[in-house]
Amino acid sequence: MELKNAVVFCGRGKSPKYVEASSIEVINQACIYWDGIKRDNIKFVDENSNYSSSLIQAGDLLINSTGTGTLGRAAVFQGDSNASVVDSHVTVVRLKTEEYLPGFLCYYFRHKPIQERLYSKCVNGSTNQIELSKEKLLHFEIPDLDVEEQTKIFDVLEKVQQLIVMRQKQIDVLDNLIKARFVELFGDLMENPLGWPIKTIADVSTFLKSGLSRKLSDDDIGLPVIRSGNIQDGQFRFDDVKYWYVDDPQGANTKDYILNDGDVLVNFINSASQIGKTAIYRDTGRDCIYTTNIFRMKLADNCDEYYYNWFAMSDYYYRHLQNIIQPAVNQASFTTVNFLKLPILLPTKEKQREFADFVKQVDKSKVAVKKSLDETQKLFDSLMQKYFG
Repeated sequence: MELKNAVVFCGRGKSPKYVEASSIEVINQACIYWDGIKRDNIKFVDENSNYSSSLIQAGDLLINSTGTGTLGRAAVFQGDSNASVVDSHVTVVRLKTEEYLPGFLCYYFRHKPIQERLYSKCVNGSTNQIELSKEKLLHFEIPDLDVEEQTKIFDVLEKVQQLIVMRQKQIDVLDNLIKARFVELFGDLMENPLGWPIKTIADVSTFLKSGLSRKLSDDDIGLPVIRSGNIQDGQFRFDDVKYWYVDDPQGANTKDYILNDGDVLVNFINSASQIGKTAIYRDTGRDCIYTTNIFRMKLADNCDEYYYNWFAMSDYYYRHLQNIIQPAVNQASFTTVNFLKLPILLPTKEKQREFADFVKQVDKSKVAVKKSLDETQKLFDSLMQKYFG
């Protein structure tokens, strides 16, 4: 059935004139995530403006209507129905609650094949603009199930999702332990109260080289290729990899790009929010190479890989990194020369080893939690496939 048969109201907000503070908050597309409304990006409008006449209600389904990567993202509004509106990038869907469950529909839109179908209906071929109009949304097909069946599906998915959130919080706690230990051993790097000598990246590295630029394959044709997406929150993730030939058709010697356990991976071409992210490569059991937007770095004896990796997640690192980033329309970058000039505080090897030993112990716990998280995520994905195809 089409969505229009399940709604009592569907409409977008207006383009607001924001004020610094007000009793009326504006939920925009930066606030909407699959696990709920994030209030970090809340803005405000004057309560006396006519914009305040379009208040949203608890239980409304809020759907992002624009933007690559955000279009179709939905969340159920659970806030104060007398104090919130949406802007022109968000569509409000008010359902016939006796017939349709907002949380069920939120999970439906979250399913990747549904997201892809939604995108295919919203791309303007001539301009590549992504926009979900009210008309397209209302004519979008949704499952024709009674509310009892919807509730059963929602309850199952919600329980598994809660397990995923719990496992992620456990990992966050362990990461916070490492961050606290880092500050305990090395102090606030911005202040450098312990007086550690300031060196450069060039002083702590012996090798720095970018990878291969190729149109990669989804099929396993020889060598797994590590990409930017395999670097996540300071961790190396061996999933969602693509592949390239062992014997490069363009004549490159792929052996020159094979990664070794302990190599530091630095993403130097990416979006402004992702550029500079770092991870320690770990042996996967087979030879892997890496793409052209990643630096492969080998550290000198004076710098431990665990210290460097957590240093590269510090405010000190990112603030200095901003000085060398060269912005572009779709992505930013920095050069080898400028990267090697970046400053790094260099504690004694004894302190670095003490930190490394601590991280290794905590990582053992993280591995167990991460395994459980991955298994729960697989269960969630299989249930989504079962329910939504």
